[in-house]
Amino acid sequence: MEMKVLRGGLLTTVQDLGRPGLRAIGVSAGGAMDALALRLANLLVGNPETAAGLEITQTGPVLEFSADALVAVIAPRMESAEVGKPIRVQRGERWSPGRVLGGCRAWLAIAGGLEVPVVLGGRGTDLRAGWGGWQGRALAAGDVVPVGQSRHCPDSEHWWLDARWLPEMEKPAVLRVVPGAQADEFAPDWHEAEFGVSPQSDRMGICLQGQPLRRHVPDDLPSSAVAPGTVQVPPAGLPILLGADAQTIGGYPQLAHVITVDLPKLPQLAPGDRVRFAPVTLAEAQRRRHERQHWLGVLRQGLAEKFR
Repeated sequence: MEMKVLRGGLLTTVQDLGRPGLRAIGVSAGGAMDALALRLANLLVGNPETAAGLEITQTGPVLEFSADALVAVIAPRMESAEVGKPIRVQRGERWSPGRVLGGCRAWLAIAGGLEVPVVLGGRGTDLRAGWGGWQGRALAAGDVVPVGQSRHCPDSEHWWLDARWLPEMEKPAVLRVVPGAQADEFAPDWHEAEFGVSPQSDRMGICLQGQPLRRHVPDDLPSSAVAPGTVQVPPAGLPILLGADAQTIGGYPQLAHVITVDLPKLPQLAPGDRVRFAPVTLAEAQRRRHERQHWLGVLRQGLAEKFR
């Protein structure tokens, strides 16, 4: 089966769960900005969780399939598609999920997964490097992307995810963090500040604006490892939240690290949104992650029964 792109949307890229194990040689892990959302979308259509799907930014693509297709969208809400449940799209139908509502991004899985070439162990698009995904770029009108063989499930439209699995955003967004290596070099009330999201943000980093944070230790730092969720503070004092395409090392002070279960909030941040930080202990961060992994395992097992 093939997926024809009639309109590409604002920024629609092929993404999977990234390229793990290559950061030591300077290759960003990349992949979906919300790995949980892509996993859920894939599970809903019977795909392996690692299958390649689409990451949609603000406005979705318009698609047409050469055969009947089963798709699923994970997002806060969509203009033209139900979220959190399988959807059947008829052969030749002009179909679009529409705009993302209540957030900034959505993830779309197609049963069978997108059969784009594997580059350095992953199928995701690295826009800065210009590799992976579909020709190393965002989708555009006229692209025809191959789709793999899907698993048949005749009753697939009769279940849906509990709404608690869907991305949600508070206003302002509260990001739980554990302190970074240089947290004590800033005023102890740094977590009481509120910041706005700058338009100068992308998959690599979400730039914040507002009252600068002042570092009282002027020494330069050697470069050290960073990862998605690291909160860096450049000399101007305005934090940057590193995203899925984050570099592998950086020399800016590390104020904090967003905990794993709150990473899905980052891709939903749009310019003008407000952000504040809430410090938690490492033990609490680990407990939250283990709890989510437990419930994901329960969901995984339940959906696997549907596709037997």
